[in-house]
Amino acid sequence: MTDHVDQILAQWHAEKPELDVSPMAVLGRLSRAALAVDSRVAATFARHDLDASTFDVLATLLRTGAPYRLAPAALARDAMISTSAVAQRLNKLEGRGLVFRQTNPHDGRGTVVSLTDAGRQLVEAALPDHVATEHAITAVLSAAEQAQLAALLQRLHDAAAGSSAG
Repeated sequence: MTDHVDQILAQWHAEKPELDVSPMAVLGRLSRAALAVDSRVAATFARHDLDASTFDVLATLLRTGAPYRLAPAALARDAMISTSAVAQRLNKLEGRGLVFRQTNPHDGRGTVVSLTDAGRQLVEAALPDHVATEHAITAVLSAAEQAQLAALLQRLHDAAAGSSAG
């Protein structure tokens, strides 16, 4: 079964036969898979009036456990986003009444971000649907294949990020 990536590889082989373009098979399919997954997940989030970035922030706060509170820098780290992106997202989420900011009780110079009851209810309602979507996507792979793919993707990430781990 051939796909668009196979066609691209064949074109490169015909045009530049001296080049080994085999990494394009992996990275091209990885990119296409990521786009398809993002689209499917976005449809799930949209049913809850969410987008991926909003869900990420709310879910990060929820998974920290009660009292569902983090400093903005910790939120950025744990949600794997930049601190400037966190500030923009928090403004939007606070406007929707899903989070609130207050003075850090342990350090009066900083702030902490907390889930509101509405934010917690929203992310708790969306989470089972999100996980069901992920299960539906990954169901084509056995548990062993999923574990192997996760490990391989971690190695690719580390190589792309310049890490020597792996």
